[in-house]
Amino acid sequence: MLQQAGFVAAIRRGAGKVAFMSPRDIKLFLRSARTDAAIARDRSTGGDLAAFDAAYAAKGGDPWASADKRYRYQSRKYDILAALLPRGRRFAQGLDLGSGLGLLGRRLAGHADAVLGLDISRRAVDRARLLNADMPSLRFEHGDIRDIPAALDGMFDLVAIADTIYYLPRPLTDATLKALAMRVSRLLQPGGVCLLANHFFFAADPESRVTRRIHQAFAWSPGFTLISEHRRPFYLVTLLEAA
Repeated sequence: MLQQAGFVAAIRRGAGKVAFMSPRDIKLFLRSARTDAAIARDRSTGGDLAAFDAAYAAKGGDPWASADKRYRYQSRKYDILAALLPRGRRFAQGLDLGSGLGLLGRRLAGHADAVLGLDISRRAVDRARLLNADMPSLRFEHGDIRDIPAALDGMFDLVAIADTIYYLPRPLTDATLKALAMRVSRLLQPGGVCLLANHFFFAADPESRVTRRIHQAFAWSPGFTLISEHRRPFYLVTLLEAA
């Protein structure tokens, strides 16, 4: 977790340079930091499922204020992630790992015939179903990225993992990350695309170093070929193709 003073300074610098951010978005990042701290505390006593369910039970069911229209940052971020997908390509089956309220899934549905969202929190799944009931091509199920059923292997030509691996329990060893990258690659058909995104504030930040290690593990994986990498305030995006 970033020290609060350095965190606020980084966000203020970004808000002054990025058109889709405003000073109000600083509150969004501070709220996110408090949510992260609560999850870390709750998972130490009740485990991951209880911690994430507790997060979605609080703050109006939107623990990171992702759908709050007072803030521009998250909405614009999801728009950019979808826009980074290969231009002109239509996908048959998409998978959103760590789908939350389904806000990214809605964007992916504009590029795919069908999208499945998996999330560890049953509360998140229930709420996502309500919020996205108007989109029959988008469905949500309970699932853990660390225990993905083998029955899903080879079913998808698009997998998105946005701000999910970052939240796995520490320590995140290189061996764990590389094994996860190989597991994700098996979900994809040959030539399928993996969209990977995680928080990235500045190089010296410890949590940003974790993000860099996550993306390096996926780029290393023999199951993937690197397509491109993109830095945006304040996240890192990697696009990969299944070998």
